[in-house]
Amino acid sequence: MSRTSSEKDQEHRSEGLDRQIELLEGRRASKEEARAAGGLRGQKARNSAEKLLTRSMSGAIYVVVTLACVLCGPLATSVLIAAEAWLCCSEFFRICRMGGRMPNESLGLVAALLFPAAAYLHGLAACALVVLLLLVACACWYVFTPRANVADVAVTAFGPLYTSLCFVSLILVRKVDTGITGALVTLAIMFSIWVNDAFAYFVGSAIGSHKLAPRISPSKSVEGFVGGLVGSVLVWVLIALFVFEDLSVAGAVGLGLAVGAVSVFGDLFESRLKRGVGVKDSGNVLPGHGGLLDRSDSMLFGGTTALFLLYLGGLL
Repeated sequence: MSRTSSEKDQEHRSEGLDRQIELLEGRRASKEEARAAGGLRGQKARNSAEKLLTRSMSGAIYVVVTLACVLCGPLATSVLIAAEAWLCCSEFFRICRMGGRMPNESLGLVAALLFPAAAYLHGLAACALVVLLLLVACACWYVFTPRANVADVAVTAFGPLYTSLCFVSLILVRKVDTGITGALVTLAIMFSIWVNDAFAYFVGSAIGSHKLAPRISPSKSVEGFVGGLVGSVLVWVLIALFVFEDLSVAGAVGLGLAVGAVSVFGDLFESRLKRGVGVKDSGNVLPGHGGLLDRSDSMLFGGTTALFLLYLGGLL
């Protein structure tokens, strides 16, 4: 019995629908590997948006807490720096362990807490005493611990000196004036280093073509380095014009150049530490940023440079 034209049309439509379904399934199957790897355009866009949001939120919390503590006064600033120094020292020792070293973390972490307390209570003289106690403690540990070697002693002592003693420069600056001027000068140091990092990133991303240190940090460029210095100088000039009357514009330019340049090498130093053991981040305490040492590496050297330049210039 012959089929009607209506039945034939329905069969053609069914075949056409089956072919479309097969095509869709084929396309889906061809993209399955990329989907599993998160390489689809929609997935990349969503992941980028999530990372940006996470990074922005954790960065905003970090900045707000820092601002609040510095504005509250030297004590709050010291408590903040002590917490950050302890975490940075812990992350530094983690990197050392990954590199095969066995530091005495108890000695190092105690010293990391003592430096901020000493700086707050009695300034640089007390910090020098903590340095002496740390070195003597490391020497005693080495003498009475057969398994310890000189490299372990070196990283045990260097850890708190690098992550905490350098950090207390901000406490010492904040103590000079307990009022708003001291807070603004302390924040100026921080902002100049943050702006240096931000300008370096944006300028380097836009026009960077000459690598600054390709074996250590391939993303850094000479153009970004110069852009960062411009940002650092800009912050210090604004401070000289509107906050720190004793600081000349020429002095502000010099401070901006010195602090900006040294802070970049602080960043490169920490990058070299991580590259030596094959890790991307020093930790994960700041989502989207990595570890606190990743966030503070420029501040450690840059802040110490600012302290001594301000001191030697008779401004503190």
